[in-house]
Amino acid sequence: MNSFHVVQWIDGHLRMLDQRVLPHEEVFIDYTSAEETARGIRDMVVRGAPAIGCAAAFGVVVEAFRIAASGIPSSWPQAMAPGLRALEESRPTAVNLRWSLERMRPLLVSTPPGDVPQRLLDEAQAILREDHAACLQMGRFGARVLPDTPGRPLTIMTHCNAGALATGGVYGTALGVIRGAVDAGRAVRVIACETRPFLQGARLTAWELLKDGIDTTLITDNMAAHLMSQGLIDVVVVGSDRVAANGDAANKIGTLGHAICASRYRIPFMVVAPLSTVDRNAPDGSHIPIEERPMTEVTHIGGVRTAAPGVKVRNPAFDVTPAELITWFVSERGAMEHPTREKMRLLFLG
Repeated sequence: MNSFHVVQWIDGHLRMLDQRVLPHEEVFIDYTSAEETARGIRDMVVRGAPAIGCAAAFGVVVEAFRIAASGIPSSWPQAMAPGLRALEESRPTAVNLRWSLERMRPLLVSTPPGDVPQRLLDEAQAILREDHAACLQMGRFGARVLPDTPGRPLTIMTHCNAGALATGGVYGTALGVIRGAVDAGRAVRVIACETRPFLQGARLTAWELLKDGIDTTLITDNMAAHLMSQGLIDVVVVGSDRVAANGDAANKIGTLGHAICASRYRIPFMVVAPLSTVDRNAPDGSHIPIEERPMTEVTHIGGVRTAAPGVKVRNPAFDVTPAELITWFVSERGAMEHPTREKMRLLFLG
């Protein structure tokens, strides 16, 4: 299977694949400060919760090397505060961003001042390696609990992009399960929802899966219920940007509707996310902040206005699927059937 260099450390700076121009171009952008990195995250050069976490970690690194180029500061926490704040505020829903910054922040105090930039780089590279390993594990665990379809291919529907592009660049979360099934010898067909308004399914998921030679069919988001009602979907597999302590999962807007339809037609619904995506401080999904994106994402497609001028717009980027609608929650620790608050608590003790 292909891997994608989504987040890289190249010649002393951060390099990220610009996902805004896929699938038409493969363009890489270099970043040399935390503010630049935060802008890249906010503008969706990089997106997907695990990938945002990796990018934020390297955003801390480039900021430290930028500051050190002018001399070692008397206080690393003070010198780094504006850059950390810019990164923290770049995207509100993906908890991996905050998680990665909380791993980096203590190193500003515990490391000898002259060693801080290199120590931060070591930690960011460790986060990237851990992401790669977690994705491979999630892919294997999720593939093992996919439904059997004797005599015919398994048809998996997915929403948004939870593939290698949404992580550190290997396997992915939801698409990792699809890749895991293919690697295990399953015959698989994928139904990819286009994912309005940013079209991550049409632009990114289809691009990834076709590169791997996986049979993929694109549908508009409002076709999913019809296909489910006709018995044409065997399982729905999605990622998540934040999972609450009780198992409620926030994912790209439209996921909740798919989960409700899947429940109606008794189709298994799987959420795949690393433990870094679980926010144990959020008791349930009502405590997950939902980002509102710019109105032009709804009124325009490819820079061309499609909506009537002057119309009001709502553009929430995420919705929350209640745990009761989730058949499987898959993390790098394994596949959990019907997540509950107690099961989620025990997950972190394992």
